[in-house]
Amino acid sequence: MLNLIQNVLDCEERNDLRQFASQLKQSGPRYLLRNDILSDFSKYCADQEKPDYFYHSSNLGRLIYYTQEIILDQESLYLIIRPKIAEQEAFQVLEDLTVEPITIQTLLDVRDRFVNHYRPNEGDVLELDFKPFYDYSPIIRDSKNIGKGVQFLNRFLSSKLFQDPRQWQESLFNFLSLHEVQGTQLLINGRIKSQQQLSDQVKLALGFVSDRAEDEPYESFRFKLQDMGFEAGWGNTASRVRETLEILDELIDSPDHQGLEEFLSRIPMIFRIVLVSIHGWFGQEGVLGRPDTGGQVVYVLDQARSLEKQLQEDIKLAGLELLKVKPKVIILSRLIPNNDGTRCNERLEKVHGTDNAWILRVPFREFNPNYTQNWISRFEIWPYLETYAIDAEKELRAEFQGVPDFIVGNYSDGNLVAFLLSRRMDVTQCIVAHALEKSKYLFSNLYWQELEDQYHFSIQFTADLIAMNAANFIISSTYQEIVGKPDSVGQYESYQNFTMPDLYHVVNGIELFSPKFNVVPPGVNEQVYFPYTRSEDRVPRDCERLEELLFTLDDPSQVYGKLDDPTKRPLFSIARLDRIKNLTGLTECFGKSKALQEQCNLIFVAGKLRTEDSTDNEEKDEIVKLYRLIDEYNLHGKIRWLGVRLPKLDSGEIYRVIADHRGIFVQPALFEAFGLTILEAMISGLPTFGTQFGGPLEIIQDKVNGFLINPTNLEETAQKILEFLSKCEQNPDYWLEISNRGMERVYSTYTWKIHTSRLLSLARIYGFWNYTSKEKREDLLRYIESLFYLIYKPRAQQLLEEHLKR
Repeated sequence: MLNLIQNVLDCEERNDLRQFASQLKQSGPRYLLRNDILSDFSKYCADQEKPDYFYHSSNLGRLIYYTQEIILDQESLYLIIRPKIAEQEAFQVLEDLTVEPITIQTLLDVRDRFVNHYRPNEGDVLELDFKPFYDYSPIIRDSKNIGKGVQFLNRFLSSKLFQDPRQWQESLFNFLSLHEVQGTQLLINGRIKSQQQLSDQVKLALGFVSDRAEDEPYESFRFKLQDMGFEAGWGNTASRVRETLEILDELIDSPDHQGLEEFLSRIPMIFRIVLVSIHGWFGQEGVLGRPDTGGQVVYVLDQARSLEKQLQEDIKLAGLELLKVKPKVIILSRLIPNNDGTRCNERLEKVHGTDNAWILRVPFREFNPNYTQNWISRFEIWPYLETYAIDAEKELRAEFQGVPDFIVGNYSDGNLVAFLLSRRMDVTQCIVAHALEKSKYLFSNLYWQELEDQYHFSIQFTADLIAMNAANFIISSTYQEIVGKPDSVGQYESYQNFTMPDLYHVVNGIELFSPKFNVVPPGVNEQVYFPYTRSEDRVPRDCERLEELLFTLDDPSQVYGKLDDPTKRPLFSIARLDRIKNLTGLTECFGKSKALQEQCNLIFVAGKLRTEDSTDNEEKDEIVKLYRLIDEYNLHGKIRWLGVRLPKLDSGEIYRVIADHRGIFVQPALFEAFGLTILEAMISGLPTFGTQFGGPLEIIQDKVNGFLINPTNLEETAQKILEFLSKCEQNPDYWLEISNRGMERVYSTYTWKIHTSRLLSLARIYGFWNYTSKEKREDLLRYIESLFYLIYKPRAQQLLEEHLKR
């Protein structure tokens, strides 16, 4: 990038840079992000009557394109440039246009000064740097392979271990000797005493099973294999046992990383799983639409069902049914005594549609009953998590009669609890962020002190740093969740370096090229969400009831707004009422477009109808704003606002009823980490318009199976919807074409079967390498514990003291 800056300075564009900087400084000190920078540069080009190519193709235009941030102070201009994905460079441009590269430490000082938190002794602030702990781990070189961590790790460590055949065979022998379930030894027994004997016995067993009928059940020759040293776990039929032993035989003699992954994916290693989801109302009925619930609750419940089903299938294929082995999945959540009509005050609740999956709710300890007895916002939950983890460990050990095999954390608070549990029980753990607040709230780290009373970001961002660095591996739903795209920063990437003035500087917060990152998108519950065309699976009575609710029901307790013409094409959305979900933005977009109002009705399902019924401040603000917009644009007769909590089955059917009316689904979020509602709408058959900011960018192939919108550009969003409607008028089959392509997209890529197969494979492979490589993580974990006890815990305790006073 220094060369590009020099090219600007060495040509006539030098004066353009000077004038552009002068134009920016006219408003005084400013901190500009990429959208603002591009907007201001476009204005500069227009004001200066530059030719069309200048904005995109000039040296200065290219420099501006790569610039993510500009910080202006009285004397200098600071450019933070992102030359490529996951890389950043910073430069200081002085008034005489002298350019100097600056270090991350200097940049963080500049950011501090910008928010008037300049400290006389620069550098007199705690610096957090995780980079040294990744220096001894394999690192991915090419950014396009970020998110494919297990493939890289398996290939790298396999080649390293395979170089020493004796060490490889000994590691494999020891690993196979470990496995047992319910006190019963699996895979190999004491008759095989060494790696050499393992190799000999595998060949002997192969000869034995090869002479048997392919479909002969394992039980009929079980004892013969035991005499050879092989216990249950190799397969349920002669052919399955033979296939598994053949893979092992090949691995012993001619090892390769692909064979190792195939072998580990067959090994019965995981039977007991914990999914941690602490905050919010976690239940199966009556919780969706409440504050802090939504996609995450749906995700975890669907994941639990799918994991149990996959484990049952794996156990059957491994031949363990005869041992009466049953998997168990526990969703660890919070027990809320004042349950507000939900089942969140029940300690144990079976997950619908499962044999042995449960919601285990553990209460917070009694501090201030106003908090520990009631729901607490995700921003206020932090003081209770350490004692919660201690109590949850006891409950989990009792439920499992031992420790789990695998722990999955969800969201920032659940990820922290997953770390604490994993540390105490020495269990492989992964984390799923779902959404990182730091990306959702601009400048949230820079102005954390002003936002602390409401959001407590200092605690949350510290918890994020702890969890993401402690995890054995990280699951993301999309690639860009990790490192964004060429013109935008990823959620995890935003933790690479940042400042929290007067608290600490993060010099290296996470190694983006670490093989711990894996992209494993979630799926859709196909029992609930399925195409509108599957009429045989739909219940006519439910269709009629929801039809009335959506279009004609006159019940002020559930619905606001009556439609003058219910036959107009519905624009439909469903989301929580918070600023990021941006239903108010969609309403304003609709209000500003007379053409949309002529052709469509706007219908959405969203939270409460009245501020007095809500306990969430952000929801209250959005409710007030919605009523104001409806009045301001006179949308009465054109809009329906359903303030209802839909049961799970109704939430699936409501998409299909909209599809019956040839409707459109619009997801207008300012940022969406993934976008489960987009999958739900697409699989139901609704042509879908989704935000271009976040996960939908990878789900929707624009103008192929859906449409991407910029929800901050209301006019452009309206125009894209109108273009779609125009094409539908010209070609009556166009709605069907997009509908069918959307369904095909989901079925080919986003199913829970694909997700859970991959997740369990990852857990086995990372578990194997954690054991065989003997990776020394204790130094990293001790560093993380220092962060927990010296920063997180004191600040959480301070918040608890505030709670006790309220």
